[in-house]
Amino acid sequence: MSSTQELTLTPAELAPYIQHTRIEPGVTREDMAEHAKQAVENGFNAAMVSASWVSFVASELAGTGVGIASALDFPTVGVMTSAGKAAEAEAIAAQGATQLDMGVQLGWLKSGMYDEFREDIAGVVRASGLPVKVMLELPLLTPAEREIAVELAQEAGAAFLKNASSGDIETANPESVRYLVERARPGVQVKASGSIKTYEQALGLLRAGAVLLGTSAGLQIITDTGDESTSSY
Repeated sequence: MSSTQELTLTPAELAPYIQHTRIEPGVTREDMAEHAKQAVENGFNAAMVSASWVSFVASELAGTGVGIASALDFPTVGVMTSAGKAAEAEAIAAQGATQLDMGVQLGWLKSGMYDEFREDIAGVVRASGLPVKVMLELPLLTPAEREIAVELAQEAGAAFLKNASSGDIETANPESVRYLVERARPGVQVKASGSIKTYEQALGLLRAGAVLLGTSAGLQIITDTGDESTSSY
């Protein structure tokens, strides 16, 4: 998949870039079965689900080629211990996840605890053996902190840099995507996340250089029926 300023795709052609997300509390087994079915039928990149549903969704998606993504230290980031994150990452991988998004220890970064910040990420990378997407929460960082966070995440082995964990932190925008793309090392890619609700917005993020989009409005985006009230994830 390529991303350029000239990229032109129909709404339906955006599906392989979308990580179809359903992570709200109270979802049922039936909800998750339907979510997995939607991911397959529409050709989404992955089904993004809470850790407690990874095993079930992995069984639903077996043999389909659709990825199984999950997140840890989320939605409130920076509250888990590093050991807890690593253990959870290992368990999620064992249950069938093919990729992980993770929250970071922003307080450690702001405290100048750079080695600890880096090792927190590296521990998840090692324990999971999966591509790890690091949610950097860019709006919560100063310009200098952003630069340091991007470098430390890559030193730790991040496969993807991600602007934010959700729309509560930032509405995904081309400026944040370009910022990360310009600093990404060879082999490191960018995922955009946060209130991605419409086809036009999604296409703009891909044109800025993102290769994955995290959203719970995937069905609306690929049918060009999304609006500003659709979703915050």
